[in-house]
Amino acid sequence: MSEIFEKYLRASVEISNEDMDAILNASTTKNIRKWQSLLHDGEVWKSMCFISSGCFRLYRFDKNGVDHTVRFGIDSWWISDQESYNNKTPSQYNIEALASSTVLIWTKSDWENLLETIPPLKLFYDKLTARAYEKSLQRIYSLISSSAEERYLEFQQTYPQTFNKVPLHMVASYLGISRETLSRVRKDFTKRRNHSSE
Repeated sequence: MSEIFEKYLRASVEISNEDMDAILNASTTKNIRKWQSLLHDGEVWKSMCFISSGCFRLYRFDKNGVDHTVRFGIDSWWISDQESYNNKTPSQYNIEALASSTVLIWTKSDWENLLETIPPLKLFYDKLTARAYEKSLQRIYSLISSSAEERYLEFQQTYPQTFNKVPLHMVASYLGISRETLSRVRKDFTKRRNHSSE
């Protein structure tokens, strides 16, 4: 699975074989079972985690015990709790696998050492962090300004291979709508698509 990460990283920055070897040698490959957790709320997140294959969700519980999906993580994405990672504080989130998955994990100390010694990796990480911030703002704006239909279409574009792998109640939670509303939106969307193809 390290080949997947190598291809992913080389698509973003130019990096020597020596530096690539150092990055990969510092990582640990883990196979994660479906429904297995990488993080429980109350724990401190101390890793960088790249998803070689599989699907994860990041979620938290509200005061009534209802879980809310904040994001999904799919092939060639990263999954983490950056707040806990950066501040060394107990996480309010959980991360669980929604399918059998394989990840590459670096400890925080190893990752920070790599950032200090490999400038191309630092450049990549800075871009990754900036992009994640931009996506977070876009998601917040979407939740407060877009209709249920618009959010559904955006989800399909962002996670094109994920919809059928994820339980509907988790998708509804991510979109900030009820499962019943999601079912209606999907039904209406399918009808319009079928009419347009006739």
